[in-house]
Amino acid sequence: MPEEPPGVEEIRVRFPVDDEELSRLHAEAFDHEFELTPWSERLARHSRSWAGAFAGGRLVGFVHAVWDGGKHAFLLDTAVAPDMGRRGVGGRVVAALTEDLRGSGVEWLHVDYEPHLERFYRQACGFGPTRAGLLRLR
Repeated sequence: MPEEPPGVEEIRVRFPVDDEELSRLHAEAFDHEFELTPWSERLARHSRSWAGAFAGGRLVGFVHAVWDGGKHAFLLDTAVAPDMGRRGVGGRVVAALTEDLRGSGVEWLHVDYEPHLERFYRQACGFGPTRAGLLRLR
């Protein structure tokens, strides 16, 4: 297994999630106001797997994959604490999640991303190009 990024002591897969801790990381990473989200319930109900990076006992990176109950999963909520950016944390949590999904029967892992994240998802994480569509419902 590759060495952990500087400052990261551990990458955990399908770990017990603290809703407040993950909600704070999400708010920091996506630069929005803190709102307590029932992550544990959502992950148990909709996600095939998730992975987190920990530094000093603090959650500093996270990603999860929702799935269709069959061969397709969809990468969501890749989040890295701003003070841990550009250290390989995001790539490591995506790699840990991907490895966990390989043994689960999932055959295809999809991801949508904004243009400024193309280098991360294509080069650092190995995703190939694809066409996709998006429809805003509200």
